Amino acid sequence: MVEDAVTVGGVDLADPDTYAAGMPFDAFRELRHRAPVARHPYGDGPGFLALTGYDEVLAVSRDSATWSSQATGVFFEVPRQEDEFQLELMMLTMDPPRHTKLRALVSKGFTPRQVAKLNNHVADMAREIVDDVVERGACDFVDDIAGALPSYVIAELLGIPLEDGRRLYELTEIMNTGAVGDTNDDMSRVVDAQLQMFQYGTELAARKRKTPGDDIATSLLDAEVDGERLSDLEFNMFFLLLINAGGDTTRNLVAAGILAMMEHPDQQARLAADPSLLPSAIEEMLRYTSPVTVFVRTAMKDTELRGIAIKAGERVAMFYPSANRDESRFADPDRFDIGRAPNPHLAFGGGGTHFCLGANLARVEAAAIIPEVLSRLEGLELDGPVQRVRSNLMNGIHSMPVKFKPRYASESC
Repeated sequence: MVEDAVTVGGVDLADPDTYAAGMPFDAFRELRHRAPVARHPYGDGPGFLALTGYDEVLAVSRDSATWSSQATGVFFEVPRQEDEFQLELMMLTMDPPRHTKLRALVSKGFTPRQVAKLNNHVADMAREIVDDVVERGACDFVDDIAGALPSYVIAELLGIPLEDGRRLYELTEIMNTGAVGDTNDDMSRVVDAQLQMFQYGTELAARKRKTPGDDIATSLLDAEVDGERLSDLEFNMFFLLLINAGGDTTRNLVAAGILAMMEHPDQQARLAADPSLLPSAIEEMLRYTSPVTVFVRTAMKDTELRGIAIKAGERVAMFYPSANRDESRFADPDRFDIGRAPNPHLAFGGGGTHFCLGANLARVEAAAIIPEVLSRLEGLELDGPVQRVRSNLMNGIHSMPVKFKPRYASESC
């Protein structure tokens, strides 16, 4: 008999309000121990199976033949029949072989070599972002620092004004907060944000066709897949994914990673004493904070997980923050250890078809901004309550007021 996830864990894992006070790690721990594959209700539909163990999440991530992203989408909400066509248009909800072709196309802008070209410029932008706040003595860390860098970097990659990048990220945050049971007002904000995003993408495509540039947007418009160029709708879906993939993960990583550092001053001191630990510190931030909460897959044939039979058409939800605290893979998993090795976390997915496209870029941005913050914002500490994003998809911080010792221009030269 398949156990009920809400009964075992004590919380509704599909309710955005569950995450408002932070990730429900106690519930995840209970589920991993008692029912790592558990039935979970959702709305009026058949619900899904909640996967909270590392091995199950990894197995599903790496088997796109059995576990489809496209059949019913990757979110809790199954698209209405009239909207199903959209699943074939966005890489996030697309299966091979088309996914493979499109990923090869857009991956050109995210290869380690391409990202390395950005290294110096990203470092300059990180320095300028800290320059803007260092004299003030206080700021909202998410808006002024963590959200600024990925906004600017993706804007540059797409060939759009930097301030447009900031506005587009505000729209993605609104879009990621929609959920079943929300009021009409809540959902109208989500729909309005989607319309604004699509309008911007349409105008961008027209602009880039008229005046091409050396950027991903132009590359996408010029490229052909199976002898055909992307339609306006396909380009829009790509654009939407790039804005999301290029920003949310990094913003959430940097904000939550710095919060973890403030909460663990011993680890902050350890990094200050040995800067060579930065790469492993970033990997530990990814594991410990897990910027993405969940994605869903659909079984394309009868199969099983952990001895539990799963029928074709059933849906499973992979909870990455739980997999990243699995005791069978990570010693003392609730401990924040910037020197942790090995650290085979699944924060970017399990390395399968849908491994995070922006993983290299997120690491480069984090490596640029985190040392700037920790070395130049002296005495950094919280200056008010941390407000989390109300989302069952992204594990993010909406607002994090901080204070530090002001450093005036004459001191920073």
